[in-house]
Amino acid sequence: MLVYVIRRIVYVIPIVVSVALVCFLLVHITPGDPLVAVLPPDASAELAAQMRAAYGFDQPLPVQFGIWIWKALHGNLGTSIATGRPVLGEVTAAVGNTFILAVTAAFIGFVMGAFFGLIAGYFRNTWVDKLATSIAVAGVSVPHYWLGMVLVIIFSVWLNWLPAVGMGPGGWAWNWEHLRFLILPAVTMSVIPMGIVTRTVRALTGDILSQDFVEALRSKGLRETQVFRHVVKNALPTAIAVMGLQLGYLLGGSILIETVFSWPGTGFLLNSAIFQRDLPLLQGTILVLALFFVFLNLVVDIAQAAIDPRIKRA
Repeated sequence: MLVYVIRRIVYVIPIVVSVALVCFLLVHITPGDPLVAVLPPDASAELAAQMRAAYGFDQPLPVQFGIWIWKALHGNLGTSIATGRPVLGEVTAAVGNTFILAVTAAFIGFVMGAFFGLIAGYFRNTWVDKLATSIAVAGVSVPHYWLGMVLVIIFSVWLNWLPAVGMGPGGWAWNWEHLRFLILPAVTMSVIPMGIVTRTVRALTGDILSQDFVEALRSKGLRETQVFRHVVKNALPTAIAVMGLQLGYLLGGSILIETVFSWPGTGFLLNSAIFQRDLPLLQGTILVLALFFVFLNLVVDIAQAAIDPRIKRA
């Protein structure tokens, strides 16, 4: 197992370097001048040149990339052009807020998805299966930003039960005053992973129940609860892989939901950085999210190998 873990970590290193290179190049090939946000309209050429040198934009791209990577390895992601604050502090605060939202949405989506998937798999081709499958298809098909606006209209405007935007007064705290702000965005974000997990678990459960070893277990007189544990154990590695990917998507792909609900996370930060052409903030945020996704996939691979020894033997 230790050899497998070391090998997976070694495989991650070139991926991290490639991700950093892509993050750096993507924001540089977009048109426009990033210093427009801080330079006055009547700025002289000398002032523009000084600002460009201060942010390192006067250097060739390879030199800029090398300087950026070296600083990033030392915890320095640069300074935001729009706010003048360190990018690392901005991203750290946003990542914490996104983590709260994504983990809550993932918990709701995974629990509901596993429940609907197991029920649909055990009762295939019945009305229960059709109902669970319909819910899964609807969850995958409905645009989540549209669903978020509908939920705001219903629960915030019409019923006035829950707040529409923000994350509560002051810093985050696990109390009802702040949880009220979390419910709508978390439920909205949980719909897509719920549908994907439901369909995955349903297919896995149906496939496992049709295998010979399940009939052998039942013929030996095992109770259905014991058979159920065997089914879950065999479905778990694949289900964990799907859930890990979905959690990564939730951490990195919440820009629309955070914009709709004005949730101050990485998605909201990315949206602001894009419109303000804040290259250091954009680079730092994309890099941190990409590294989160790579690290999460590494953890999922190790967890799969720990649960299913056949993976590390292969």
